[in-house]
Amino acid sequence: MAAAGAAQEKQFPPALLSFFIYNPRFGPREGEEEKKILFYHPNEVEKNEKIRNVGLCEAIVQFTRTFSPSKPAKSLHTQKNRQFFNEPEENFWMVMVVRNPMIEKHSKDGKPIVEYQEEELLLFNGTFLKAMEDGGVKVLKERLEKFFHRYLQTLHLQSCDLLDIFGGISFFPLDKMTYLKIQSFINKMEESLNIVKYTAFLYNDQLIWSGLEQDDMRILYKYLTTSLFPRHIEPELAGRDSPIRAEMPGNLQHYGRFLTGPLNLNDPEAKCRFPKIFVNTDDTYEELHLIVYKAMSAAVCFMIDASMQPSLDFCRRLDSIVGPQLTVLASDICEQYNINKRISGSEKEPQFKFIYFNHMNLAEKSTIHMRKTPSISLTSVHPDLMKILGDINSDFTRMDEDEEIIVKAMSDYWVVGKKSDQRELYVILNQKNANLIEVNEEVKKLCATQFNNIFFLD
Repeated sequence: MAAAGAAQEKQFPPALLSFFIYNPRFGPREGEEEKKILFYHPNEVEKNEKIRNVGLCEAIVQFTRTFSPSKPAKSLHTQKNRQFFNEPEENFWMVMVVRNPMIEKHSKDGKPIVEYQEEELLLFNGTFLKAMEDGGVKVLKERLEKFFHRYLQTLHLQSCDLLDIFGGISFFPLDKMTYLKIQSFINKMEESLNIVKYTAFLYNDQLIWSGLEQDDMRILYKYLTTSLFPRHIEPELAGRDSPIRAEMPGNLQHYGRFLTGPLNLNDPEAKCRFPKIFVNTDDTYEELHLIVYKAMSAAVCFMIDASMQPSLDFCRRLDSIVGPQLTVLASDICEQYNINKRISGSEKEPQFKFIYFNHMNLAEKSTIHMRKTPSISLTSVHPDLMKILGDINSDFTRMDEDEEIIVKAMSDYWVVGKKSDQRELYVILNQKNANLIEVNEEVKKLCATQFNNIFFLD
């Protein structure tokens, strides 16, 4: 009977119900409420419902300001939904409404019962104000529509977990000699292509070097790893003896190609259009062209001033200079990485299952995730344990001081969370008969072997 009962259970993952952006200053008088709405998804919602939902959010924000003038509401939890509020610039509000996950069961008399799982849960356009300076509310609305229409399709709420909360950067582990080779390569490229303002270097979707400010690199990293790179997936190349495309006259054979910009350098009509990005928006407000060039698993991002328009000749020159050297470098990194892996024995199943995040440099590391993409989160532990990690993180965000939380889960697992000096560590241990002292010793062992240069308070 138990199996039959389980079969009748239907599970529904979290879902995006609506997402909208408004500014209360744009429609302050009665009858002008629609002017406040800058973007609304889904667009087909009836006008009065849009106005009503925006009005409700305004009321919630204003109401919570009476208790905390400097920190208005960030989220509202109800049985069915969660609403998240964000004010990225003064008076510009973004609101996301998410349906809580739910389970539909059948009672003994066959009637459906719905249970809501309540506890489960700008880089390319510059600032809102700058868009308005360029062309008023009309231009701002057009840019919001163009960006969010595509961006909201990339949200996969059902596969979000602790790593999405952190929004960190995965750094590629390297020995000093290979790191110096990369540094030397970047210096040479910036000298040869003297219009480059900033450079970033990635390998296997992990960051090795960046000349950008940390907050800008965080957004660029998310765009590269969740949007640009997945669109250009190719079979890995083992050697250097058969180039992807025909050799160009006078060129060394290489695997280099543009991920942004011209598709075919041999085509005299090829368009050299590159995406524009905006960085340092709080300060110097720089507008740049983003050139992303890849060879095997190595990708380099060159950012140049947007006032310069790269020509086809420039792209061909970049290809002939960067392509051969990046191909050799990618092969060296791969070789060295495999040697280091054999020495450290990291091919084996990890001894400890943990997630680590450093708020200062945004570095993240996980031995719990076997695969993490925008649409898939494949972990080596049960979803209930991942939920406990989220609950511990939620407690940490409410506390300013360092602390440690240890949870004994129902399934013989222990879950440990440590927060110390802007760093967070979450460990999952499967030790059936262990006590608190033994669990603490295991976590100490992990800190000594994996984080020997990081101080965790006892």
